[in-house]
Amino acid sequence: MIKLRAKDISVIYHTLDGETEAIKNLNLDVKEGEFLCLVGPSGCGKSTFLNVIAGLVKPSSGKIFIDNEEITKPSNKIGYMFQRDYLFEWRTIYKNIVLGLEIQKRLNGDNLKMVEYMLQKYGLSSFKNYYPRQLSGGMRQRAALIRTLALNPDILLLDEPFAALDYQTRLAVSDDIYRIIKNEGKTVIMVTHDISEAVSLSDRVVVLSKRPARIKDILEIKFSIKDRSPIKVREAPEFKDYFNLIWKELDIHVE
Repeated sequence: MIKLRAKDISVIYHTLDGETEAIKNLNLDVKEGEFLCLVGPSGCGKSTFLNVIAGLVKPSSGKIFIDNEEITKPSNKIGYMFQRDYLFEWRTIYKNIVLGLEIQKRLNGDNLKMVEYMLQKYGLSSFKNYYPRQLSGGMRQRAALIRTLALNPDILLLDEPFAALDYQTRLAVSDDIYRIIKNEGKTVIMVTHDISEAVSLSDRVVVLSKRPARIKDILEIKFSIKDRSPIKVREAPEFKDYFNLIWKELDIHVE
């Protein structure tokens, strides 16, 4: 079942220096429950595309549909997680996690029970009264994800969510967050510059061209090993082949 459809999306920015075409005639279908990664050269329009889906940027032409309904403004069906965790240092982890519910006036018993359940299930219950500065980078990212999931969105947009972490922590946290997302059954669109990360996390990888972004290729990622965790699949024989295919697609446009 198609959860999200991007139809003929183009984005043109107008500045004093003229027009900049960020995205051109981009068409993409995302299946329900799919984990999809976008890769492409720096500045090609990946984050702009996420912002269009989120309703934060109006496309110059084209439409976004979720469940066959056109999206023209920010929607409760979409959760957005950025590079930085944006946790408020003066609020406890619990108070940070319920902030979105507080803003939307949804601090009811059912939603708060779900927050408590996720805190317990994903190992943050003992830390809920801590402040962000008292947590590791990985735990902060986990808290940021739970804050996003607390609003119960259908689709998660992740914009380089592990970029601020060191390599070892990044591997562990990507494994952790992949497990959480799969447990919750969410549809995910993630932007990353890391090819290994894209291959290890994705059901499909979308390779974008240099700006203006167009789809160059879409690779379906399948592994022969049973354990589909992001760390384990790096040992799979297919991993290197997918990595090299994507690298070649991107390398064509390196200038």
